[in-house]
This record gives sequence, C-alpha cells and structure tokens, in this order.
Amino acid sequence: MAALFVAAAIARLGASDAVIMLNYEQGFLKILVVSVAFIACMYYFDLYDSSILNNPREVHTRLIQMEGTVCLILAALYYMYPSLGLGRRIFVVGFILAAIALLIWRHFFLILSALPQFAERALILGDSPLGESLNAELECRPILGIRVVGQLKSFGEANGDLRSMSNEEKIEALLSSVKRYKPDRIFLALSERRRGLPFEALLQLHGLGVKIQEGSEVYEAVTGKVPLESLGLSWLLSSLDLQRSRPSLIYKRAASLVLSVLALILFLPAMVLISCAIRLDSAGPVIFRQKRVGEEGKIFTLYKFRTMVDGADQDDNHRPAEADDSRFTRVGGLLRRTRMDELPQLFNILRGDMHFVGPRPFVFNQEQECLEKIPYYRIRWAVKPGATGWAQVNRGYNVSIEDNKEKLAYDLFYIKNFSWGLDLLIFVKTIKILLLGRGSR
Repeated sequence: MAALFVAAAIARLGASDAVIMLNYEQGFLKILVVSVAFIACMYYFDLYDSSILNNPREVHTRLIQMEGTVCLILAALYYMYPSLGLGRRIFVVGFILAAIALLIWRHFFLILSALPQFAERALILGDSPLGESLNAELECRPILGIRVVGQLKSFGEANGDLRSMSNEEKIEALLSSVKRYKPDRIFLALSERRRGLPFEALLQLHGLGVKIQEGSEVYEAVTGKVPLESLGLSWLLSSLDLQRSRPSLIYKRAASLVLSVLALILFLPAMVLISCAIRLDSAGPVIFRQKRVGEEGKIFTLYKFRTMVDGADQDDNHRPAEADDSRFTRVGGLLRRTRMDELPQLFNILRGDMHFVGPRPFVFNQEQECLEKIPYYRIRWAVKPGATGWAQVNRGYNVSIEDNKEKLAYDLFYIKNFSWGLDLLIFVKTIKILLLGRGSR
C-alpha cells in the first residue's frame, strides 16, 4: 500500500522532487497514515476474513465501502490536522492506484486459490467424526490452499483384518494405501489413536516429505474452535493447568482490575446520564440484578442497566431477548443496540466476579440445561466468566442447545490457547462489533 503512494508521489513530482518530499517534508509519515487507514478499514470490513473472500461479489462490494470510508476518515483527519495532508494530486493518483491494485490482486488471488494445481494435497487418515468435520471446513475455505483428496478410514480393508496382520504387513498396507493419493499432508483423525496403527509407516512418510499433523490442531487453526468430538483426558488436563497457573491468575486479575478502574473513570459521566434517562423513561430500578453462574459453578449477582419493563425478566422465568422484543423500554432498546447496558458489569469485574475476557455467564436454569445436554460443558466453569469472550466475537447471540454447543467449542479454544495476545485480539474484535452494531438484541 505504501509503495503505491510512493509511486504516486514519483509520478506527480518526479523522482528528485519526490525524494525531497518524502525525506524532508514528512512524506513517509503522511503515507504511513494513509496506509494505516486503508489497513484498518480493510479489517473493519472483514476483508481479511476467509469466509468473505470466497464470495467475489461480496469482496467487491466491501472494497468499495472500504474505499469510501477511507476517504471520509482521511478527510476528517486532514481537516483537524492539515499538516498530515499528502497533497490532493498525489492522494488522488495513489488512491486510484490502490483501488485498482486491490481489485486486481483480490480477483487474481481468488482465481489462483481455486486452481487445484496450486493447492496442497491433503489426506485425512481416520474414521472419527473429526475427519468429516475437518473436510467440510476445508472445503468451505479454498483460499487456504489445501485440497482434501480423500479420507482413508481403514487402510487395511483391502488387505485383510488388521488384527491378523504382522507389523510389517500393516506398514506396507498403510504405505500402499496412502501413496495412491500422493498427499503433501496427512491429517490424523483417529477414533482410537493407537489401535492397529503402524506409526513406523507415518515416520517413513514424514521422511519422504509428507507433513503429518493432528487433525484436531488443524481444525482449531482453521476454525478458531475446539472439535468437541475429539476431546481427551490429556487435552482437558493440559488446558486447565495453563489457566490455573499462578502467572496467568495474576495477569488476569491485575489486567481486569486496572482496566475496570480506567473504564469506570472514563464512562462514569455516561453512566450517570444513562441512569437519569432510565429513571425518566419508565418505572422501576435503574440497575437490573440477575443471578449468574460463575467460576466453579458459584452463583454471583450480575449488574446491568435495566432495558425491559420492570418485572418482565426474572431469574426463574428467563426468556432470551429477541430482536424486536416487546419487553424493551424506549431507552432500553437503544442501550441494547449500543451495548451500553453492559457498563455496570465493570463493578462485577472490579469485585472479582468476572474478568474482562472469558466465557460469558448464563443464568442458572440455562446453565443446568446445557450441563445436562452438552458433554464437557462443566469445563467452562473452570475459569472466571468475562464481559466479552472468544465465543461472543465469533458466534454472537445464542438461543438453542446447538448454538450453545458451538459456543462451548469457542470457549474451550480460548481456555486452551489463553494468552495476552488472544485477549488483545478479542478486545479489538469487540470494539469492531460495537462499532458495527452486530449481534445485539
């Protein structure tokens, strides 16, 4: 992006004058500002999202929206800070070059990613449900450059019963079965990983340049969630040990404490105005209190600004909110759309009931239903809940058991891969969702 605006400067000013502008008139800083605006808007409009990139029409639409937004942002920025202006003619030429380059590159990239000869050949080895799920996810994302050429569920069927075969025969059976597919990668999706599988054959394939990977790791990297069908004891123990380590606990508490204090100071005037608006709009308390399930299944009181008519939503009769719920007050509907009703949860974070980032807490009856119907659901209780989380920024609102099963897969991914970098990514995604107004009810 920066190179295109440098080229625009050379085209408009000539090489010698462009060098003077770039080095002595803060030209590089001005181009950096424009480049950051482009990249930020591309992220804002999901132009790095693999699910969006698969649709050329959607890509072109979002590119036009992105370019218009860049113009508005830079116009406002140049009005407030005229010294950052790149120059009208240089900006116009650079903008046209950038628009053309983005359209051509994205179109060219989509064509290349769709060609099978440029994709790595992947073979799924195993008969577990994970294999089918992984295959489906990779088929939906051709831009990843991985083409599944087959799923080898039982390499020994054509050569007799595995239990009656010697180890050498098993190795030969696996090698001959795999080589027919000519894979560049093998994804392991085994229901019982070590039963009848000659790992010596996998080592030989690895030595020949075939990359061997656990299917669950690939699935997590591609989708950002954990395959619930492949969880095992080792996964559970290692993931929980990471979350309960002393450095992790200190970091989470310190970060939550500092951020909640800063946020309360920043949003206190807005919270006072919201409280007055709620009081004037409808009868009832300003703060809505509701029992939620927290760490280790303990019950705590969650605070929110009241958005419904008083008495419409009690703990023992909780009904999920709908997009146009008749229970919303006039002010409440606005608070829901902007997520400002969540601000009192800063006091929950300050008290230590919650962290800023973690699995979203539910009311008791919802948690009990999920606990009875979804395997491994109790693992969510191993960590403190959060005001926002990996499931919230990826999955949105959840109503059905299937929704919550999908949500659990994202929550477990967060528990397993917890880091300050992931927390920062969730913060950025949360801000983006708030700006776009997505998923609010």
